[in-house]
Amino acid sequence: MSHIIVAGALANKMNHGGEAWVRLSWLKGFAKLGYNVHFVEQIAARQCHNGSENSAEMSADVSIPFANSLPAKYFQKTMADAGFGERSTLICADTGESIGLPINDLADLISQSELLVNISGHLAIPQLFNAARRKAYVDIDPGFTQFWYADNMGSNLDGHDSYFTIGENIGSTTCDIPAQTPGKKPWIITRQPVVLEDWPMCYSNPSPLHFTTIASWRGPFGTVKRNGKTYGLKCHEFRKIISLPVDSQHEFELALNIHPADEMDRNLLLANRWQLTDPLTAGSSPELFREYVQDSDAEFSVAQGIYVDSNSGWFSDRSVRYLASGKPVIVQDTGFANHLPTGEGLLGFTTLEQAREAVDVLANNYEHHARSARKIAETHFDSNVILRRFLENAML
Repeated sequence: MSHIIVAGALANKMNHGGEAWVRLSWLKGFAKLGYNVHFVEQIAARQCHNGSENSAEMSADVSIPFANSLPAKYFQKTMADAGFGERSTLICADTGESIGLPINDLADLISQSELLVNISGHLAIPQLFNAARRKAYVDIDPGFTQFWYADNMGSNLDGHDSYFTIGENIGSTTCDIPAQTPGKKPWIITRQPVVLEDWPMCYSNPSPLHFTTIASWRGPFGTVKRNGKTYGLKCHEFRKIISLPVDSQHEFELALNIHPADEMDRNLLLANRWQLTDPLTAGSSPELFREYVQDSDAEFSVAQGIYVDSNSGWFSDRSVRYLASGKPVIVQDTGFANHLPTGEGLLGFTTLEQAREAVDVLANNYEHHARSARKIAETHFDSNVILRRFLENAML
């Protein structure tokens, strides 16, 4: 049986169940196709803490054994629950300590594998990265990845054999993002895969509709300036439609990670009838994240400003889970309407008025939109289709 190595950030994103599903979907999708899959994550010693994920408590405590740190425990539990407890390795980039395979054994496994799928270029330890015979970079942050690299700010792009992106408009004249990678290799378009069996359709008969999403007010990255243009954040986009719930009969809930310094924004959201809930309660594990999505009636969300302003064609992995669960999605258009069917099950908007109209359209025929949402996931995001096509391109 052929081996595939998937590398990505999971322990580094402790208590973010949605981020875990991104990596798990690639793992489980390849396994479903019959591959022997191994997950690899590297983590810095300073991340191996035993406090909360708040910055004041993120420094490493040398008295805590690597394996006993909270990120390591989160990694072990998440992998075990997903069935990859014996097929995963977390390795400390500073010390070489590992949970799973020792670093030399891991390098041997990587050298024998068909492909390293390097999500966001996460794996960079030379002994491991250089052991791979073939390496595919997967970009899930279009715009950030390419602009950072162009400004010599990293992205770990160098050294891969093929480059994939979920920014489906990259390469078109309508998209601001560079069409080629280091070495002048073109970006190859792919999509976020979903293993449909993990996300069964969940019927509901709501009145009023309860819209939800799980989001970070600012996200992990700052604004990006490129060629005289500033690309903004999710908070900037939310402010444009913040009055949406005011005159609506429907409920709008955000499982929102928002910093105490943004208290004015929090108060403004509450004043406009947004319901706020703790994202740790809603989605700190893959199981809780799935429960939150499937207990919702539909998703409503904006996108990061950079995805919108660059016309990247980005589409959220989170929205894919809503669709698969039979939960209609209303999201800010990033140019994805060029590639995905919209109007039934998936509705895009660019203005507040369009968002209001989309809510009314969905509410007037909810059951039809719910069935259409699942159909979109089956037709456009099924891991069997997405990953077969991915492998065909990666192994050329």
